[in-house]
Amino acid sequence: MSRWALGIDLGGTAIKAAIVDEKSGILTDLRIPTDAASGPAGIVAQLAEIITDLYHQASLTLDPADCAGIGLGAPGAVNADKGTLSYPPNLPGWSVVPLRDNLQHHLQQHKGLSLPVFIDNDANAAAFGEAFYGAGREFKDFLMVTLGTGVGGGIILNRKLYRGSHGTAGEVGFLIIDFEGSKIHAGVKGTLESLIGKKSIVELALRMIEASPSGSSVGKFCDNDYTKLSPRHLEHAAKEGDAVSLAVWEMIGSMLGVGLANVVSLMDIRKFVIGGGISAAGDLIFNPALDQLRRSTLQTMHDGLEIVPALLGNKAGMYGSAALCFG
Repeated sequence: MSRWALGIDLGGTAIKAAIVDEKSGILTDLRIPTDAASGPAGIVAQLAEIITDLYHQASLTLDPADCAGIGLGAPGAVNADKGTLSYPPNLPGWSVVPLRDNLQHHLQQHKGLSLPVFIDNDANAAAFGEAFYGAGREFKDFLMVTLGTGVGGGIILNRKLYRGSHGTAGEVGFLIIDFEGSKIHAGVKGTLESLIGKKSIVELALRMIEASPSGSSVGKFCDNDYTKLSPRHLEHAAKEGDAVSLAVWEMIGSMLGVGLANVVSLMDIRKFVIGGGISAAGDLIFNPALDQLRRSTLQTMHDGLEIVPALLGNKAGMYGSAALCFG
C-alpha cells in the first residue's frame, strides 16, 4: 500500500493543507485564513483543528496505519532538528517557538492523535516538493528560487535538502548584487531581494517609464493609475512589445542571472527551478537570466546550465511538507 501524509503550508495570511499520497500526490486540499493575531498558541490550536479534520477525512478511505505523519512548512528560520521556528516575519508576537513539539503535544492532549510532525522552512519545503513531484524530479542537485513579494530559495543536493549548519542555507534573496547600492533590505545593502522583489520591480518600472522619451503602453493595463501598477501589467505590456516593459524584464532577469552565477561559482549547482508569482513572466525573465548567467561565469562552468519553471505553483509547499514525512 502507498503511504500518505498531511502536508501543511503555514503562511502569514493563509494556511494551505492537503492529504498527499506518496505515489499519486495531492488527493484533496484546502485553504483557510491564518489567525495570525492569536499568536503561537492560537495558531497551534488552529493547525491542530485543520489536521484533525483532514486526518479523519483521509481515514475514511485510507489506512491510518499507512499515515507517515504531518509535514509543516513555515516562514522564517526553522531548525528542523530541534523543531523550532524563530521570528517568522509575517506572524506577529513570535520569538523562538518549539512549534513541532507544541503541535505534537496539542494533537495528543486535545485531539487524541499521536502522529510524528516534521517541520522545515517554507522555501525548503517548496524545493523538496519540486524535487519529488515537480520540475526537479530529473535533477540530482538544484536550487529552487521563489520570486514574489520577496526572493526565497531552497537547495537540493544529492536529492536531499541542504539546510546548512543553522538551518538558513538557500537564502538566495540575501545574495549581495550591489554592495554600494541605495537599496536596503533588512538592513543589508544591495541584496537580490531588494532589487527584484515585487515592490522593487514596480519602482524600477516607474523610474524607467518617467525617463522614457516615448513613454510606455503599460498604462492601459492599469487604467493609467500607476499606483496600481503591478508586475503582471508589465508582463502583459511586454508581450505586446512595449519597449519599456521589455527593458524592465531584461534588467530583472539580468540581476537574477548575476545571483545564480554566484551560486554556480560557489557550489557548482547548474540547475535552477524558478517559481513564485513573478515567475509567471516566464521567458521574459528566464532568457535574460540565462544570458547573464553565462556572461557571469567561466566558460568551463557552462556545461549543463539550465533554468526551468516550477511546476507545482502554490501547491509546492504542501507537496514538499508531505514529502518530509516520506523521507
